[in-house]
This record gives sequence, C-alpha cells and structure tokens, in this order.
Amino acid sequence: MDVGPRGISKSWLLPWLLVGRETKQQSALLLQRQLAELNKNPEEGFSAGLIDDNDLYGWEVLVICPPDTFCEGGVFKAHLTFPKDYLLWPPKMKFITEVWHPNVDKNGDVCISILLEPREDKYGYEKPEERWLPIHPVEAIMIRVISMLADPNGDSPAHVDAANKWREDRNGEFPKQVAHCVRKSQDTAFK
Repeated sequence: MDVGPRGISKSWLLPWLLVGRETKQQSALLLQRQLAELNKNPEEGFSAGLIDDNDLYGWEVLVICPPDTFCEGGVFKAHLTFPKDYLLWPPKMKFITEVWHPNVDKNGDVCISILLEPREDKYGYEKPEERWLPIHPVEAIMIRVISMLADPNGDSPAHVDAANKWREDRNGEFPKQVAHCVRKSQDTAFK
C-alpha cells in the first residue's frame, strides 16, 4: 500500500489532496464566512466567536445542552482549533468547561466520528463517510456535538469511567456526575 502523510493510503487521500490545493489558500476566507454566517443567523444550541480577533483558526464556542437530556441547562465552553489547511483536515474540539461524558476524554477532547481524520477505520467500527469530509460546515460539527451530549455512544468511549456509568448506572451515578458538571458550567459560563 502506498502511504501518504499521516499514514493515510494515497488512494484514500487523493480526493482531499485535489481539494487541498484550493483549501490551503481559502481556508481563512471560508472560516471567516462561516463565522459571519453563524453570527448573522445563529443556530439553536450554540454560539461561536474568535478566541483571538487576529486568529481565524481558533474559535470559542458556547454549547447549550438540549432540554430533556441529562445535561439539560449545561452551558459548556469549548475551543475549536482549525488546521491551516482546513477542509482537508478536521478541526479539533476541546471542552474548556468540565464535561463528564463517555465521548469526551478527561482532558476535554471530543471524540466523535465527524472530527476524525479521513481514513479507513482498521477496526471497521466507522464508515469512511462518517468521518471528516470537506463538505461538513462548522454547524454540522456542532449539531453532532450537541447530539452526542444528549445521546452518548457508550460503545466507543473516550472516557471509560463515564461510559461504564452510562451503561451500568444510567439512573444513579451517571446523572449525578453530569449534574455536578452542569452546575459548574452554569457558574462559569459567562466569566
């Protein structure tokens, strides 16, 4: 197998390399447009802005958990960090506010398919089309994150303790841990 950068098969990478020639030049413009559109027409459940006004590649997002979920009332801050060749590669997302969730590791890093690099899953768990594709705008990522918060995937955990409690004690310890994080998020949301 002919392997390219990041250990990805060149045949799998070829479509992104072709798109990448343009995206490297246009990623900042695209991010600027997407942020302007989100601020002009906000999506329900999150808001976004720049961490630093001089850097389009670092966003702070405020994620509001949906009603009738374990995390209802939670207002969680996160950072989206976009690579310079955004569209070719997905952003990384890290919660700054503590989140106790099966798909968020102890450091706050979000682990969901849409944020994974475009390659085939050697374990066959995820289909390539579930991973990052250049057609995914920021709002698609955020909608998936909000959905993930409301409905954890305990089969593919980034936080094993949270996943175990999700599977074994869904009506006891799991909601208590989440409620603790929700209260903390409310106290620190607008600081």
